[in-house]
Amino acid sequence: MSEPVGVSTGIAGRYATAVFDLAKESKALAALEADVDAIDAAMAESADLKTLLSSPLYSREEQGAAIAAIAKKMKLSQTTSNVLALMASKRRLFVMPQLVATLRDRIAADKGEVTAEVTSAKGLSKAQAAKLAKTLKAQIGADVKIKATVDESLIGGLIVKVGSKMIDTSIKSKLNALQNTMKEVG
Repeated sequence: MSEPVGVSTGIAGRYATAVFDLAKESKALAALEADVDAIDAAMAESADLKTLLSSPLYSREEQGAAIAAIAKKMKLSQTTSNVLALMASKRRLFVMPQLVATLRDRIAADKGEVTAEVTSAKGLSKAQAAKLAKTLKAQIGADVKIKATVDESLIGGLIVKVGSKMIDTSIKSKLNALQNTMKEVG
């Protein structure tokens, strides 16, 4: 059963607001950020976790027990564990990807950070990522957190997306532009 994106985002937004406000009140935003990173990594690595979150075949009790065990194993904060348990009891675990994304945005906004999605032909080294973040900070005027992905089809260069801005310096796009120019001439 798939929910419309708007409904999922709305549900995730309400849970994210509650969790964020609780963490901020108790001065535990760093713990919440660590929890969000851990959950995001677990969802990316585990197909079984994705199935648990989205499958209607698991009962509330099964989802609740599994999420409690996962939260304990991952050593998530009490606030995060309680919210996950509540979501399981209400059969709302399917919004977990949207919840993680919304929490990331709320935490970044609170810290004055902006996330830059960087796609490169090869993985960026820590030094390259740090230099790119410093350069983007000078351009944007806010701290920049790099979210890097690799796409070997770019051949070389980078595609950087920050908010609604996109900078494409990839060789692939330059070759495509050259090819289109040549088609126009001939």
